[in-house]
Amino acid sequence: MTSKVGKILIVDDNAGIRKTLEILLPMYFAEVKTLPSPASLVTVLEQYRPDVVLLDMNFNTSINTGNEGLYWTSELKKMAPNVEVVLFTAYADIQLAVEGMKRGAFDFIVKPWKNEKLIEVLTAARDKARKALQRDARTKSVATAMDATSPRTQMFWGTTAVMATIQKTLTKIAPTDATVLITGENGTGKDILAQEIHAHSLRNGKPMVAVDAGAITETLFESELFGHVKGAFTDAHTDHAGKFEQAEGSTLFLDEIGNIPLHLQAKLLRAIQNRSIVRVGGTETKPVNIRLICATNMDLEALVKEGRFREDLYYRINTVHIALPPLRERREDIIPLAEMFLEHYAEKYHRPLIGLDESAAQILKNYHWGGNIRELQNCMEKAVILSDGTTLSAKDIQLEQSVTFKSVGTIKAISEADEERLVRDAMTRTGGNISAAAKLLGVSRPTLYTKLKKYGL
Repeated sequence: MTSKVGKILIVDDNAGIRKTLEILLPMYFAEVKTLPSPASLVTVLEQYRPDVVLLDMNFNTSINTGNEGLYWTSELKKMAPNVEVVLFTAYADIQLAVEGMKRGAFDFIVKPWKNEKLIEVLTAARDKARKALQRDARTKSVATAMDATSPRTQMFWGTTAVMATIQKTLTKIAPTDATVLITGENGTGKDILAQEIHAHSLRNGKPMVAVDAGAITETLFESELFGHVKGAFTDAHTDHAGKFEQAEGSTLFLDEIGNIPLHLQAKLLRAIQNRSIVRVGGTETKPVNIRLICATNMDLEALVKEGRFREDLYYRINTVHIALPPLRERREDIIPLAEMFLEHYAEKYHRPLIGLDESAAQILKNYHWGGNIRELQNCMEKAVILSDGTTLSAKDIQLEQSVTFKSVGTIKAISEADEERLVRDAMTRTGGNISAAAKLLGVSRPTLYTKLKKYGL
């Protein structure tokens, strides 16, 4: 039997699962702790300091998209990079698993599980975490580890006129504290552009704080952004600084801002206007000195007209607007990007690849790239992993040819029958995951909701 060492934290809303694991895992771990929800996860992480977190992906019985699990995976890896996260889900969704792994998860376990597989994965995650801890023995605390910055992903500017204009704009606005709104389809690199602006700003001495605003549950919205005081709610055992305070003297990047519910937009607007926050459960007004960058794949002007986005908030975040073009509008950059990704993944996965042959290049140039640069990156990663030779050819390139959506919120002129087929196909392939299906189709979630309603899906 594997020796009983290490700590594991289980976060799952199913009492039966928690009880079962409380019986099983003490045979393999020195300490086992469980939580019914991630509400107090930040506090427990700081106090308990586990080696492994076994994290359920859904904590709302009416929503099974896995967004909460993905959000908390990202947050856990930011807070404690050496803690290994194993995702726990009842839905064997490959795309969701890949997304979780890319956000830093160690592995992915599907319910119902086999004990042998579960133990194998969890103990391997524990061993990896403990080895990392030994390497970082001189690290005094998790907070110190959080300050360590990883190499920044560089912006690929390419050769198009529109990207040259954006680059020129960046050089003008980066040294200022002007609020920036970045728009563009999913996968165009909005987060990378935000990092680029921060890197060239006067605030680059501190790491940029990024938040997927649309993934924060409504109940945790204020706590995550503005923080909370001890005793503000159940399990709030200590004071907690929110993202606004964590970004003090730096840049706060609010991604997917168009997905914030209308009633929470007023609270965000107040904090932005006043440049101050009040922690949940507290009374003290805390000034915050931040530079704000926001991003969305949605048409905020249209949402304002529909009454789904506050006009005053829109103008507050829109001092400078940068619209990133989709990849299909910068086709001359497709091959250089593909070659850049090929080189990166060939090194990462130890593949002896030296380039693309003409057949592969032709497929890449002719594809519609509804998922933009992110889809191209995923395509090249998969091709490198599955390749056998030294040059990628057409047979190595696996693309979703059945999806032909053109741009965010807009569908090509096709028949309703074909449109319904595309929507059904996307929903089937993503296991009903609205966000993943919308990304696959290259449309916004509201547009996809409209199509689902139209076809009774």
